[in-house]
Amino acid sequence: MNKNPLSFQLNVDDFVAASASEKESLTVMRESVGFWKDGLRRFRKNKIAMTALVIVLAIVVLCFIVPGFYPYKYEQQMKGSERLAPMQYSKIEQQQIDAGESVFPHILGTDSNGRDYAIRVMVGGRVSLMVGIVASLLILVIGSLYGAISGYFGGVVDLIMMRIVDIIYTIPDVLIIILLAQILKFPLQTLGEVAGFGWIQKLGPNMISMFIVFALLYWVGMARIVRSQIMVLKQNEYVTAARALGAKKRRIIGKHLITNCIGTLIVTTTLQIPSSIFTESFLSFLGLGVQAPMPSLGSLASAALNGFQSFPEKLFAPAFLIFIIILSFNLLGDGLRDAFDPKLKA
Repeated sequence: MNKNPLSFQLNVDDFVAASASEKESLTVMRESVGFWKDGLRRFRKNKIAMTALVIVLAIVVLCFIVPGFYPYKYEQQMKGSERLAPMQYSKIEQQQIDAGESVFPHILGTDSNGRDYAIRVMVGGRVSLMVGIVASLLILVIGSLYGAISGYFGGVVDLIMMRIVDIIYTIPDVLIIILLAQILKFPLQTLGEVAGFGWIQKLGPNMISMFIVFALLYWVGMARIVRSQIMVLKQNEYVTAARALGAKKRRIIGKHLITNCIGTLIVTTTLQIPSSIFTESFLSFLGLGVQAPMPSLGSLASAALNGFQSFPEKLFAPAFLIFIIILSFNLLGDGLRDAFDPKLKA
């Protein structure tokens, strides 16, 4: 008997239990992985970010490892070798070669004081990278903690803390660096004579003042970014559940809120490194950087301006290294954000 098409009676045959093969075809199995393992797997699939990482590692090797066995030192002055062109030998070196001795070439020539320029560019890159990394870590720690506390507590606490941030934004950083360098000049010189503090004399009061200013002023951008993220995340159900279970505020901020900001923290910190390097290079270009004879990319570029028409490679070498560092860290930061941001997971 045919069923009436207008009837709402259900057909029992439509509710037959699925077979084992049909159930297996509907099951989508996914490997259980942790947060970091999943992020690394996603990061390795990003070819641009992986290329940027390889370039960053190559720069690190060039600036930190190669100077250890390079035949010349960054402060070594060679008489008669002033302002040599790339791969050019001085008269004394040419005589040594004619006598059968082995002389390592000056790949980028020498400067006006007869110092090998390639080793100075490598050491300058090392100084700039160290400044960028140390400054970014200071900014990350101070900014993330300050912004997380402000965003989580809100109310009067947030109002007072953000007004402090607004005041810090108005302080001119270059002026503070100059003032601190003059105030700390003699105390740092005295401290540098103490055993174990000789590194202070190598860096100089200008560089120490720069680190202090990074710790005092440059974290405000990070704090605002983290605060905005925390104010959104603290409305989620898992934060309410953690409060209901009696979790302490310190645990909620560190375990639940900052952890879910990890993508933002990684990309902001990674992008802060080239920003800090550019700031250090700019200040060194103005003469507010490391103490001579320690080079930095900014001081090398500043010194190369005088003979730019005759020796343009002396300016292009540090400028090109600054360009490569900033571009690589920017691409690396974008790749890390795409890999570790929980909101971007498919």
